[in-house]
Amino acid sequence: MSHQAHKSSGFQRALEVWNRRKWLATVVFMVVLAGSLSAIWALPSLYRSSATVVVDRREVPDSFVRSAVTGELEPRLDSISQELLSRARLEAVVTRFDLYRDLRRQAGSPEAAVQQMRRDIHFAAKATEQPGGKNTTIAFTLSYRGMDPDTVARVTNALATSYVEENSKLRERQAAGTAQFLKGQLAEMKQKVEEQERILGAQPQPVETELAALERLNTRLKINTDRQLRALDRRERLVRGFDVVEGPGGTISPSGGAESIAARLAKLKHELTELRTRFSDKYPDVIRVKSEIAALERRRAEEPPETPPAPERARGRRDEAAAGQDKDPLKEITAELKALKDEEHTLRQAIATYEGRADNAPKRQQEYQRQARDYATLKEQYQSLLKRYEEAQVAESMEQGLKGEQFRILDGALPAKEPIAPSRVRLGLMSLILSLGMSVGAVVLAETFDGSFHSVDELRAFSKVPVLAGIPRLVTEGDTLRRIRRRWLAAVSLLIILALVAGATYLFAFGNEGLVRLLAITSGR
Repeated sequence: MSHQAHKSSGFQRALEVWNRRKWLATVVFMVVLAGSLSAIWALPSLYRSSATVVVDRREVPDSFVRSAVTGELEPRLDSISQELLSRARLEAVVTRFDLYRDLRRQAGSPEAAVQQMRRDIHFAAKATEQPGGKNTTIAFTLSYRGMDPDTVARVTNALATSYVEENSKLRERQAAGTAQFLKGQLAEMKQKVEEQERILGAQPQPVETELAALERLNTRLKINTDRQLRALDRRERLVRGFDVVEGPGGTISPSGGAESIAARLAKLKHELTELRTRFSDKYPDVIRVKSEIAALERRRAEEPPETPPAPERARGRRDEAAAGQDKDPLKEITAELKALKDEEHTLRQAIATYEGRADNAPKRQQEYQRQARDYATLKEQYQSLLKRYEEAQVAESMEQGLKGEQFRILDGALPAKEPIAPSRVRLGLMSLILSLGMSVGAVVLAETFDGSFHSVDELRAFSKVPVLAGIPRLVTEGDTLRRIRRRWLAAVSLLIILALVAGATYLFAFGNEGLVRLLAITSGR
């Protein structure tokens, strides 16, 4: 019974409070609700449009043409995104579509508009799992949000097209850059190959060939020596026939043939002694001098002892020599000897050259082999670079022909029919709850700070003096008229307050894009 009485008294108390504060609760509820609904109604709508871009893999397999564009797709997408979200590119888009007009006017520069556009663009990649647990991007979604649905759709399609075009340009630049780099490397390598070809020259002759040529030269030298000895013999015989020999300055002096041979032998032996002090017996000059000495000794042994010629005979020979002065055989022999000496000098120089080449043949062969290996290595590198350059040229042509990995817009952006923010239904329910809460709060505050007594029971509970009875309120006709006027005045005042609050919140919320974007963030959109 006490519990029911307590419940009844609580309900009765609430009813009494409502009767006292119903106009306050109603006014607060209506003012808050009117202001909230006016703001919700005045908020601009925020729309979002999305475009799906699919990644088309290469039309030409890698087994036929190797692509010059290396690297994963994801880093390339990040690079493209950074390029398209740069200040210059976004400023161009903002100017082209006349976006964020109020924001640009308030900030006085496009920087705030660029920052806001970066926040309004959303990129989401769609990947599929490949064998081995690696995810590969097969498509991506590009979305943009704004106030005008048609403009939002056009901006989204423009951004998607920029992604497609930038990817093609990036691949073309990479392919062209690779081809240009390889072209420069190929030119440098070709120059090195040509320089190595000049250094390499002709292959050196084998040492056997050098020795064979040296043997031929020694044979020719021996023949030349024999011819000189025969010429000397003829000259001596000719001079002996006149009982004279050619002296210094071309004069003819009396002499014997045996003395000339002896003098020649003495000179050759002296020359042989000097040569042996410097060279071995196998040296060509030593061999030549020994051959001349042997030939002279044979001649001296074969010649008979000479008898002094009679004066008449000598005179007759001188007459014959004078008679044949027009055709002097002595001069011919002297000229022949000079020619043979010149040939001997040339042969000795050639022999010395071939001896040096024969001695250096192993070293020159090793040097040639080393140069040949260097040349073969450079040639192989050149061929490899040439092949890679040709492949890069084909890859560049393939990228220019859009046969490589490309982006293709699968689903273009369409104007959105429903805004993503604000959610007016949800905000309306929240405004209703807020209005109820504010009205209840106003009633509670009014009751808390109200110190008056509203019933006899409250007075009895407060005062120690006994309260015997309560006097009812006497309402006259004037009181009724005044109450009616007050109510009309309150109603008009309420309408004015509602209009002011609704108008103020409408002006605050009208075109407030920042508030809408804030509401979109709080709602996860």
